[in-house]
Amino acid sequence: MTTPYTCKQLTDVEDSAPRFGLGDFQQVRFAAADLDAEATGFAHQRIKANTRPPFAHRHTEAEEVYVVLSGSGRVKLDDEIVALQRLDALRVAPAVTRGFEAGPDGLELLVFGPLHEGDGEAFQDWWVD
Repeated sequence: MTTPYTCKQLTDVEDSAPRFGLGDFQQVRFAAADLDAEATGFAHQRIKANTRPPFAHRHTEAEEVYVVLSGSGRVKLDDEIVALQRLDALRVAPAVTRGFEAGPDGLELLVFGPLHEGDGEAFQDWWVD
């Protein structure tokens, strides 16, 4: 039987960005497995100052909520660009393609949503000025 709770230091969760060739742009820690989560997806992202990772993504089923912990930036949601600042909470419907850009102090996010393994589609070079 598993315990009824799990407490984990997020910095102890593996940074997956280098494994995907994204270490120059960000850190991303997918913590659901480390937290023994059965139904909740959870990630911690830090996007480096004045950078925009070279991809965007969307889901088929998973609605996500992004909470800005620190810094500022922008997010492109399909064809709309929205400014983000500390403590903004952003809900994104599954089918909306989203890509983030950090401001001069970087952009640190917590991401929550239902856990649907394999429910993500990535788009390279999606946000072009």
